[in-house]
Amino acid sequence: MLDLPADKMDQMVKRFDMLEAQMAEGPDSETYVRLAAEYAELEEIAGKIREYRQVEAERDDLDALLSDAEIDAEMRALAEEERPELDERLETLGQDIRLLLLPRDAADQRSAILEIRAGTGGLEAALFAGDLFRMYERYAAAHGWKMEIVSASDGDAGGYKEIIAQVEGKGVFSKLKFESGVHRVQRVPETEAGGRIHTSAATVAVLPKAEQVDVDIRNEDIRIDTMRASGAGGQHVNTTDSAVRITHVPSGIVVVQAEKSQHQNRARAMEILRARLYDEERRKAAEERSEARRLQVGSGDRSERIRTYNFPQGRVTDHRINMTLYKLDRVMEGDLDEIVDALTADHQARLLTEEAAA
Repeated sequence: MLDLPADKMDQMVKRFDMLEAQMAEGPDSETYVRLAAEYAELEEIAGKIREYRQVEAERDDLDALLSDAEIDAEMRALAEEERPELDERLETLGQDIRLLLLPRDAADQRSAILEIRAGTGGLEAALFAGDLFRMYERYAAAHGWKMEIVSASDGDAGGYKEIIAQVEGKGVFSKLKFESGVHRVQRVPETEAGGRIHTSAATVAVLPKAEQVDVDIRNEDIRIDTMRASGAGGQHVNTTDSAVRITHVPSGIVVVQAEKSQHQNRARAMEILRARLYDEERRKAAEERSEARRLQVGSGDRSERIRTYNFPQGRVTDHRINMTLYKLDRVMEGDLDEIVDALTADHQARLLTEEAAA
């Protein structure tokens, strides 16, 4: 049987009951929203703990019955038959509770900024970057998330040299955070007449969307330049300067937005800058906590080759967990759940191992 922290479980249920009582008292709207947010976080684990305790009590009653020498043979047989079922339920509930007790990434429930850039491979890399974007677009649609392109630089033969999108929805970052890294494709390019298989790559970066309270960006730390935005063939998009380039001087991070509205460009550029600075803070904090963190799945290392998409063989391989699926066509259509779930499970297993070793 799993060794669960009984005191901690008691405290969580007690806190959950307290929140429920405070919400029932009809506090002001601001307090209610704060209480409701914590209530929602504890609701699942409080329910699991209560169910675990109920099954535990049933098992104890059954053990007491089995220890009674006077029960008849039929009753004893029924009790002995039920005992393994209760043990199995306790084991399953205990595992669920262990996972729910793991430290949670504070950014998991947030929306995300998705950045895809063509890497090695020239025209084919840009085409592949476009394929990846459409894959994530379909995955987002399947989960009911809203996806909006923030900026895009088209490839010369199609696809994208770079594309940045905002993915809005609850829990987006928890699902997409393991996608950061180098994605490699092996296929005969549309641009290749000789029919040879080429290897190209694109990099993906997934950043949790940051709020203003998360990152303090001082006015004196940024430099904002406006430029004349141009469209295809050098045509000006409009007659006024509209492109915005924001430079964060302390970090050297530069964000450029070049849509039609200068006001919207500035707002979006600040949003991306905030997300990148927040991501950098999270990365540094993780490395300070433990050197081993960088070895985990989802370390977010942009230079790490994480996945290969082999079109001739119809397979996709995630190198971090040695997982190969022969359903590349479905994956490119946005069927990513099997890969995402496996990466999440691997991450949780690593956290459990760390916890046991601590």
